[in-house]
Amino acid sequence: MAGAPAMARAQTPEPPVVASVGDTPGGQPMGQSFLGVSLEYNALHIYTGRDPRHVDPVLIQLLRNLDPGQSPVVRIGGNSADFSWWPIKGTLPPVGIRYALTNGWVRMTQAFAAKLRAKLIMGVNLAGGRPAAAAAEARAFLSGIGRQYLDGFEIGNEPDLYSTSVWFTDRRGRQFFSRPPTYDFADYLLDVARWRSALPPVTFIGPALAQLTWLENIDQIKAAEPGLPMVTVHRYPLRACPTPPTSPQFATIPNLLSDMSANGLAQRMAPFVSLVHSRGIQVRVDELNSVSCSGKRGVSDTFASALWMLDTLFNLAQVGVDSVNVHTLPGAAYELFTITHKKDTWQAFVHPEYYAMLLFAQAFPPGAQLLPVTEPAGPVKVWATRAPDGHTRVVIINKDASDVQTAQVSVPGAATATLDWLRASSVLATGGVTLGSQSFGTATRSGLLAPAQLTPITAVGGTYSVELPAGSAVMLTQ
Repeated sequence: MAGAPAMARAQTPEPPVVASVGDTPGGQPMGQSFLGVSLEYNALHIYTGRDPRHVDPVLIQLLRNLDPGQSPVVRIGGNSADFSWWPIKGTLPPVGIRYALTNGWVRMTQAFAAKLRAKLIMGVNLAGGRPAAAAAEARAFLSGIGRQYLDGFEIGNEPDLYSTSVWFTDRRGRQFFSRPPTYDFADYLLDVARWRSALPPVTFIGPALAQLTWLENIDQIKAAEPGLPMVTVHRYPLRACPTPPTSPQFATIPNLLSDMSANGLAQRMAPFVSLVHSRGIQVRVDELNSVSCSGKRGVSDTFASALWMLDTLFNLAQVGVDSVNVHTLPGAAYELFTITHKKDTWQAFVHPEYYAMLLFAQAFPPGAQLLPVTEPAGPVKVWATRAPDGHTRVVIINKDASDVQTAQVSVPGAATATLDWLRASSVLATGGVTLGSQSFGTATRSGLLAPAQLTPITAVGGTYSVELPAGSAVMLTQ
């Protein structure tokens, strides 16, 4: 039996979890640039810096790790898409504007995209109610960043919440909404038509929805935008905004590690993914994280969020989601990495979720397909892929926060394999995470992990027996 560190062997193991991996790949092959990040307009410079000649090299490497040899897709938008604008001479900004874009911002963004060889999804302001302002943004991006780095434009952010979510609060504490209570999908389509007539020729990507129900109108969306290549939606299983403690969406570690937050999140998307795909359009979750409203300390920043992220990415891929952008925001509880800069030195503290994203990228490279897995219900999740390099990779996740779990997994093929562990001291840990026994530590100045220390394992009768400490994961590579 392989795997458990000394601290976990004192725990009493549960009965073995018996699973089997099939030999016939299924589902769509993993596409290029599946995994990216989502950033806010007003926070981009905190990650990249402000000097186009010296883009933060640690950030560049951390993003390249997730899409090695590819062109990462970075989404810039979020809430800031609807409170930013490109100043127009002689024109007052719309109410609710809190961030003005500048030539310096555009130059920095162009340098970032060029250094990363990225494709950007850019949000333009819809909430402000001025098509001309959105057109000014788009023209500035096209001329300053360059069409070669632009994947497309989102018009607004979560327009399905415009009538219910506060857009801004004035100095007297009065709350304002960007649209009236009657605003609905038909009104949104009219808005898009107005904005599109003002925008220069660009690829429209959207609608950047918070909910899924508007996707039932995909035929109307496609009729209005015949060239639409991709729809975008946002997913957070839990809420940090006021939520009753009895709600399954209340932000706790048990709720985050529940099946509802990973498999449930993906299964709710599954019929919409099938519907959109049937119209020849891709689906991108271009804002994903554990807890909405900037997350919750003690939940979103813990190792539990890494286990959730790893399981959720596999679940989304299984239901056919074409690509994902994980949202990160300085100061948010779910931030992927905290960047600091002093003179010419950049460094980053890497938070737990990033380690899970890195393991997923290694386990499910471009061209790989999922293999069928038979497993019992419970806290142990087993995922398997077959890649073009011929390797079979099996990821086993123990989402039990307190008990050791032994997984007995039968895998066709060679009897020898290696184990690459993802673990921390507990699901509550906010640091000390290791992948392949390596860590970025309290500060990385390179964005690179040292080569993994792998553990050899041999199957007995075609079955690998792996003991997983409470709250841990491992990748078996055959």
